[in-house]
Amino acid sequence: MPRVRCSPASRARRKKIMKAAKGYFGGRSRTLKQAKETLERALCYAYRDRRQRKRDFRRLWITRISAGVRMNGLTYNRFVEGMKKAQIGLDRKILADLAISDPAAFAGVVEQAKVALEV
Repeated sequence: MPRVRCSPASRARRKKIMKAAKGYFGGRSRTLKQAKETLERALCYAYRDRRQRKRDFRRLWITRISAGVRMNGLTYNRFVEGMKKAQIGLDRKILADLAISDPAAFAGVVEQAKVALEV
């Protein structure tokens, strides 16, 4: 009896790797071994950077909010404390967008936070 070589399965496996490595430079897109190694590394970076992106955006939002709050005579830390006391439930993404796109509305939020700090 002839031995089974799993030809369709192994070909599909190779095809899947080569399809994912499409666009890589040189042998990385043409040879199976290099493509496999490059793809494995790329997937690790992708996994890591999906988490990194969240951190980066949070830092950006905080920087934007801080700049907007300082223009209204308060620090970021005190602003966050005032927001909690005033029970304003806006997240950093929305606040950063307000600070950039609608400074007047943002100034209103800052004023509410200031009033809550004084009470």
